[in-house]
Amino acid sequence: MNEQEEKEPETTSEAPARKRRSVHEGMVAVMRVVRLGEMGAFLDAETGNTSDDVLLHSQQQTAPVAVGDEVEVFLYRDPKRRLTASMRVPKMKEGQIARMKVVNVSKDGAFLDVGAERGIFMPFAGMRGRPRIGERVWAKLYTDKSGRLAVTMEVEDEMRRASKPAEGVKVGDSVTGEIYNYTDKGAFLFSKERYIVFIDNKEMRIRPRVGETVTARVTFIREDGRLNASLREIKEKALVSDGDAILSLLRERKGKMPYSDDTSPEVIRDKFGVSKAAFKRALGRLLKEGKIEQRDGWTYLRGETEENVKDS
Repeated sequence: MNEQEEKEPETTSEAPARKRRSVHEGMVAVMRVVRLGEMGAFLDAETGNTSDDVLLHSQQQTAPVAVGDEVEVFLYRDPKRRLTASMRVPKMKEGQIARMKVVNVSKDGAFLDVGAERGIFMPFAGMRGRPRIGERVWAKLYTDKSGRLAVTMEVEDEMRRASKPAEGVKVGDSVTGEIYNYTDKGAFLFSKERYIVFIDNKEMRIRPRVGETVTARVTFIREDGRLNASLREIKEKALVSDGDAILSLLRERKGKMPYSDDTSPEVIRDKFGVSKAAFKRALGRLLKEGKIEQRDGWTYLRGETEENVKDS
């Protein structure tokens, strides 16, 4: 055997390098504890540079950790913009919907509380209406194109899957739930019984805010088990409340207003939040009771009510 044959064969290729992942704010990741310090534990960011290790502060630990442990954490930026970890991860899974509290708003969107260390961002495009801090809205957790967790109020498909047909409900019954969407025709409500309820625009004197809890009166039961409902009072009570609204406006305007039987339905809807028919019924009742009179397209207070306005 010659000298060349006695040599060990040379390796011409190296073992493949370990594929490193990218960790960033707004994501949930499982990371390994590589060392402990005075402030807490440091997690391996898998960049090959220990200066990139992510701090899991002792105050952000929900249980003690040791070197070598793999922990599930939520990543966010601290006030100094350093990537930081917390074991307080979202309490819901991606694709799930829940009523979430709005914890902050900005010109670009809002932040909702999903149980993590920080609020999760909801971009402006995912909003339904303009939620305010402290309100609760129906929203879904998802991962955006950049790999960050985000939320959206576009939950129509999820609501349909979570809903069930109404059972044992009669016309005139009340249903309570939260408004979760608006269309050109009206509002959609998800009831506590998981019924989907549609409220036509003409059945709302005032439009509730998205996320607001309301109680509506069932007006129709559809074959598919969904409900139509109204936020308006029954006609007899509406006559009184609509009439009170007219009298209130007259008092504010010193006993006269430029609205009458001849006013367009659009103006009536905008000013009083009722249909032209409901407005005319209320006017008719007040005319019959002698509380108002109409002249040249205007409506005026009469009798003692008008004197009270003059004295005030």
